[in-house]
Amino acid sequence: MPEPITKSKRVLAFAACAIVAVAVFFAGKSTLGKKTEEETAPRPVPVNLNVTLTNEMSDTSALDGFDRQVKDYLTFWGIQGASLSVMRNDSLLFAKGYGKADNGKAMEPGNILRLASVSKLVTAVGIMLLQDNGLLSIKDRVFGPEGILNDSTFNAAIKDTLYYRITVEDLLRHKGGFSRKGGDPMFSTRWIMMPTQERLMELQLRRRLKFVPGTAQEYSNFGYLALSMVIEKVSGMDYETFMQEYVLKPAGCVDFRIAGNYYKHKYPNEVRYYVQHDDEPADEFNNSGRKVTRCYGGNNVTGLSGAGTWVASTPELALLVASIDGRPEVPDIISRESVDLMTEYFDENTYSLGWNDTKDGNWTRTGTFAGTSALIHYYPDGECWIFVSNTSTYKGPGLARHTTDLFNKLRTKYSSKFPPRNMFYPPHQDTSNDEEWFDY
Repeated sequence: MPEPITKSKRVLAFAACAIVAVAVFFAGKSTLGKKTEEETAPRPVPVNLNVTLTNEMSDTSALDGFDRQVKDYLTFWGIQGASLSVMRNDSLLFAKGYGKADNGKAMEPGNILRLASVSKLVTAVGIMLLQDNGLLSIKDRVFGPEGILNDSTFNAAIKDTLYYRITVEDLLRHKGGFSRKGGDPMFSTRWIMMPTQERLMELQLRRRLKFVPGTAQEYSNFGYLALSMVIEKVSGMDYETFMQEYVLKPAGCVDFRIAGNYYKHKYPNEVRYYVQHDDEPADEFNNSGRKVTRCYGGNNVTGLSGAGTWVASTPELALLVASIDGRPEVPDIISRESVDLMTEYFDENTYSLGWNDTKDGNWTRTGTFAGTSALIHYYPDGECWIFVSNTSTYKGPGLARHTTDLFNKLRTKYSSKFPPRNMFYPPHQDTSNDEEWFDY
């Protein structure tokens, strides 16, 4: 494994990032890493999926009964609207919206929705890309004088020297030693007058860790906030810019956005979020004293950063997954080694990198908070199903199990009936297998 970056190496890495940033500014494209001859060969260019795709494109008599099962599922769980995409072997076969995107507006495949903790998968890809380009190792220490986040304010805040043991990999696997006892720090900001990321970090570093880093696991949103700050420190860019320029756009994902906290801040093609009718109003996250609908101001969604801040459509999310799955049909944006590291399974007590679980070739990633439930399930046969709703249910994270059951029922009956096509790309581009291209 690569050795941890020393202080001198880190200076060189930061300098390299600065050069990269300047190159990007003038060239208008990513210069991270060298492309192989295969990677630079002409390839079909994805369209802007959120503009191109419509519900009607996935209507076919071969799937008779499919829509009814999905709609029944939404009705049973009180879900106002959802987006569903199906990909097989890196080809988008199906993309459709169900229910409503907003009052008086039907859900379409181009609508973008909050991804909640599915954002952690996006962040993990950013970390692996930095490792691929020699700018960090997942074995690097994160805190302390020799760590990546070695700012003097952070160093002064640390009282528990166990922090010095935390590695990037520990954060990716939720093994950093952080505890949610007394409340998740990412969802308990009302006691902080200025809940900035830096202030949250400083306050967390004053606490003792629950366990020795790397020896146990406890799910940690805070750990992925720290990873977002690692990306910023190593790249020399803000998190959003780096992720869009080096991860999302190279994957063909042009409409991933950072979520706003209120309805008035939503993007033109973003949905409205809903909670259940009996959900009690929540205290506003910013100490205003006001009561708000929980999905609009109950939590600082924007401030979640890499732990849960992205909004996207399910077709673009499928395209991102196609860009990190190791299959040849869509070029990956990370190395084969990184794909294998992210999807390596150890045991029930070890999270995969970015993914929740990768046991037996079933890669899953879930996300849940007020107004959102999301699931990616990538199956061993190369089929990937993605569901994101604009409504939370009383089941919370437990809804993912029921969504998985829905996927499995639909796969059993309809997988063989999807028309052979690929809606990722426009129809006029030449391919080696013309019958697999979508006919508009």
